[in-house]
Amino acid sequence: MSVAKKEYKRITTKSLVDMKSRGEKISMLTAYDFTMAQIVDGAGIDVILVGDSASNVMAGHETTLPITLDQMIYHAASVVRAINRSLVVVDLPFGSYQSDAKEALRSAIRIMKESGGHAVKMEGGKEIKDSIKRILNAGIPVMGHLGLTPQSIYKFGTYTVRAKEETEAKQLKEDALLLEKLGCFAIVLEKVPAKLAEEVAKSVSIPVIGIGAGSGVDGQVLVIHDMLGMNTEFSPRFLRRYMDLHTEMTKALQQYSTDIKSGDFPNENEQY
Repeated sequence: MSVAKKEYKRITTKSLVDMKSRGEKISMLTAYDFTMAQIVDGAGIDVILVGDSASNVMAGHETTLPITLDQMIYHAASVVRAINRSLVVVDLPFGSYQSDAKEALRSAIRIMKESGGHAVKMEGGKEIKDSIKRILNAGIPVMGHLGLTPQSIYKFGTYTVRAKEETEAKQLKEDALLLEKLGCFAIVLEKVPAKLAEEVAKSVSIPVIGIGAGSGVDGQVLVIHDMLGMNTEFSPRFLRRYMDLHTEMTKALQQYSTDIKSGDFPNENEQY
């Protein structure tokens, strides 16, 4: 049964917990620049993730690993300047938090101070608990991320579904409970079996946002370039394309070139 959507002037970490308790689903999308963030915020999306996926869709890297903390701050600051309502969560990039809790705190503080973001997201469970604790103790909200963790792609060796085996599924459930206990305000579950994701969502009081994790979680997130059809190479099962923007943009650009070459653009009404 659908739940009536409550109007929030600003989305906060508390808003998301309230939404879960009310049974209201949470919408989340990535954005990396001012113009796109302004559109996403204006459309009423609850959470904007300034994802390290900027490494892929903005910079053309094969993985998320190359993007730097400075680059994440640049993208996040651009997004924050655009928003009025959405909660802005910023990925801590690879190498900025995994091995040293003090370095993790310094990284999170830089993101909060220099970008104006509202929270950070970190990949992993018990192996990064010290970093999470230190950041939370400083008053910085943390969103967890379990399942397929792209920053560990060379460890996994594949982008396939995670936690299909009992041992890994058990560890994922334990990590989700740990993240809640530590004080994370939400968890992203990426590319895990739908039944497992639903179990996890029911086992914790904080929101669980899925990407390739079925419908039994508390909300969904996609990369905006994927769901708008700007990126045509990426076609996983979990992706629903809401537009074919690649085709539409190509047509518009070709027409622009044609109009210039034919002398049609600019016409008399388009000049001074």
